[in-house]
Amino acid sequence: MSPTTHAAATFHGNDVSKQFIAGQWRDGAAGSTKQDVNPYDDAVVAEFALASEADLDEAYRAAAEAQREWAAVAPGKRAAVLRRAAELLEERRAEIVDWLVKESGSTVIKANIEVSLAAGITQEAASFPSRVHGTIHPSNTPDREMRVYRKPVGVVGVISPWNFPLHLSQRSVAPALALGNAVVIKPASDTPVTGGTLIARIFEEAGLPAGVLSVVVGAGSEIGDAFVKHPVPRLISFTGSTPVGKQVGANAVSGDHIKKVALELGGNAPVVVLDDADLDAAVEQSVTGGYLHSGQICMSVQRVIVDEKVYDEFLPKYEGAVKSLKFGDPREEGVLVGPVVNDQQLETLKKKIASAEADGARALVSGEIEGRVVPPFLWVDAEPDMEIARDEIFGPMTVVLKARDEAHALELANDHEFGLSSAVFTQDLDRGLRFADGLAAGMSFINEMTVQDEAHVAFGGARNSGLGRFNGEWAIEEFTTAHTIGVKRLG
Repeated sequence: MSPTTHAAATFHGNDVSKQFIAGQWRDGAAGSTKQDVNPYDDAVVAEFALASEADLDEAYRAAAEAQREWAAVAPGKRAAVLRRAAELLEERRAEIVDWLVKESGSTVIKANIEVSLAAGITQEAASFPSRVHGTIHPSNTPDREMRVYRKPVGVVGVISPWNFPLHLSQRSVAPALALGNAVVIKPASDTPVTGGTLIARIFEEAGLPAGVLSVVVGAGSEIGDAFVKHPVPRLISFTGSTPVGKQVGANAVSGDHIKKVALELGGNAPVVVLDDADLDAAVEQSVTGGYLHSGQICMSVQRVIVDEKVYDEFLPKYEGAVKSLKFGDPREEGVLVGPVVNDQQLETLKKKIASAEADGARALVSGEIEGRVVPPFLWVDAEPDMEIARDEIFGPMTVVLKARDEAHALELANDHEFGLSSAVFTQDLDRGLRFADGLAAGMSFINEMTVQDEAHVAFGGARNSGLGRFNGEWAIEEFTTAHTIGVKRLG
């Protein structure tokens, strides 16, 4: 595939290849540039003059100043800005989908899902300004009452990933803004537009005051640690890998400025198929959940654990479904598996394939890698302790494991370091509930795939999959802080 000439980096007629700092669109001062490349055909879709540490400091200082006035804005006016932003996401859907396809390698199917998710959380966040409430408590001291107020944390730093850049930025940005915080976004270097500057354009048009939201596009080596350690932000929201998340958490509590963290990290999602499962439903959901967006989702189905009583019936159905998947050009209708995001990700997957083969796993479905398009892989004859079954793959690959019985299936499902999403298939819902309750995960689903996200329901993981919860009332708690005030009556 050869590079092609790219159009101007615009969104609705506005340049999106600039830093957005304190309400101004300008180049960064780092003295270096970064090309934003389409992972499918290597076309350059944008080029950024990168931000320096001084740019970052300016963004944070402006946010701290603007936040005080923004928090004082009436709840109804803040809600109106969020509602307008949600409307703009829908109104500009086709343009946003195009950006997601060309910047992140999203298929059209996945890109439309992402726009819907981002619009949904923005609409949900529009309800937050009127849902924040305090409480009044009795006191053991005579003539005193205790009041607990909920207030914005102040300035929130958002570090977003490249896989669902629009939604996983907006999942923190929208609630934080709705609740009276200011925000500075550091989008992933692979998706600076859909994870950052496009969002800034939307909120600018929606009427957000200058300085309340800034976007700094910069190299991790230049501004990464400073983004977390800076004295201004009181909360760092990070979505990404577990190793990087651990470093973000360490930086957030080191030095002179301890701050809250919300960490949504890696996963290794199991789907358990019990002996009374609807096998066709289990196949359909496992394939969609395992291969959507080339498996580059923290909740992607990775291990399909099947009771040995139905294993021989399930496997041919699953193999056939995986073989029928359409992959290749993400712009084409019906393509579920497009390119992986960059060469580093591609090399990681090549190593995982080599490791699985060396360990003795067998690729029941495979194919030749073309460019950055990795065709669907299906692994069998794998042991639970193999890398292909234990690590987060983040690619279009799943592994099928055989369980002796229900108890062994639960043991296999929980035998890993992560705990984000999980699922079980059974036609006995009470049995499914009991099984789901035993899964070591922040989220579990019965007769559905593991890739699920609803704006009003708690989203988050257990164990090494993160800290904190997003969405709904859980986001209200995450992006606010409690202030207790005792009121003593005199006389």
